Amino acid sequence: MSSLDKIWQFKSLRNKILITVSLLVCTRILAHIPLPGVDITKLQTFFQQNQTFGLLNMFSGGTMSNFSIILMGVGPYITSSIIFQLLGMIFPSVEEMQKEEAGKQKLTQWTRLGTIPLALIQAYSMLFLLRNQGIIPTWTPFDLSMMLISVCAGTIVLMWLGEIISENGIGNGVSMIIALGILSGFPTQIRDTAALLGSGDSGKIIGAIIFLAIMIVTIAGIIFVQEGQRNIPISYARRVKQGFSGVASHLPIRVNIAGVIPIIFAMSILVMPGVLAKYLQSARTDWIAQGAKFVSNTLDNQLYHGIIYFILVVAFTYFYTSVVFKPEQIAENLQKQSGFIPGIRPGRETREYLAAIITKITLFGALFLGVIAILPYIVQSVTNINTIALGGTGILIIVSVVIETMRQIEAQVLTHTYDNY
Repeated sequence: MSSLDKIWQFKSLRNKILITVSLLVCTRILAHIPLPGVDITKLQTFFQQNQTFGLLNMFSGGTMSNFSIILMGVGPYITSSIIFQLLGMIFPSVEEMQKEEAGKQKLTQWTRLGTIPLALIQAYSMLFLLRNQGIIPTWTPFDLSMMLISVCAGTIVLMWLGEIISENGIGNGVSMIIALGILSGFPTQIRDTAALLGSGDSGKIIGAIIFLAIMIVTIAGIIFVQEGQRNIPISYARRVKQGFSGVASHLPIRVNIAGVIPIIFAMSILVMPGVLAKYLQSARTDWIAQGAKFVSNTLDNQLYHGIIYFILVVAFTYFYTSVVFKPEQIAENLQKQSGFIPGIRPGRETREYLAAIITKITLFGALFLGVIAILPYIVQSVTNINTIALGGTGILIIVSVVIETMRQIEAQVLTHTYDNY
């Protein structure tokens, strides 16, 4: 709170806050500008009844259920970023570019360009699916072209606003847009829950109390895990007149290195069979239509959907951690800098030691993310309250964004304080 009090004392910091708030307000205005020619009531019912597309709607900040011009949100941009990040594992030239400043700028430009075709493909898939469900009437080629151009332009505008916030404001712009989109649906959910509790049903009231308790425990758990890390002691040999001396330091390994990325991965993989199944249900070949219907019904079942979702999140947590944290490179860099872990030989033993530690820590982080991902299904089955859809994934994103923003604000205040001295 003392940091927040100091914000208004520094003009440049105050301007950054105002820029951030203003651009975030613009994103919410765009979220309520709808595309024409759709039954909104039928559309919202579709997203409420479908688990997979309900998750997509949550990440888009409700823009899908509103049929907004920013229908796809920043999803295509995130997908493009992940693709180019994974390309670094496949192509050594891309990996080298990721290490250089000029290469990073070029990859950023490629990511922006890659967002355009991804936005068009994802928008067309969603529009085609909604038309098959009878939510969108039959369109003309001109109508389809205008909708695709509008949705693609909306994604590019959101990407642009997010980058402006990151460069001239406070916090990560894209993450803040996603978090604000998730929060935007909370007032409506509270209103619906209050109306449900107004009926005087004691079971619903007890369920609401349980839900509130679970939510508080979940927030505390997320903060605990997000801030949790293991510090591995590191000693660096330093030459002095009498010989060598050690300089103590440590290598921090976070419990949740992967962040929310595995959940996004798992959701993307889980969405694809659901979308294909919706398409193929109207196929002329009987066995294809029946198979598509079986897949669709399986994914709509909360139990099966939750189990598959949990397994995918755990698997992708290990996968993405292996992308981000590379024991071979760390062991090699420590050896080059004359650093070593006390009691562990440099080189191969250091690499094996780090790999063993990251495997154990990632297990806890993966199980934690898996539980967070399926938390909405658990909460709804325990409390029997379906009016609040803010699940563990949404809370994880919001808490992560709040923590990161607070850190940046404190760092900015500290910088201005030193400058004054």
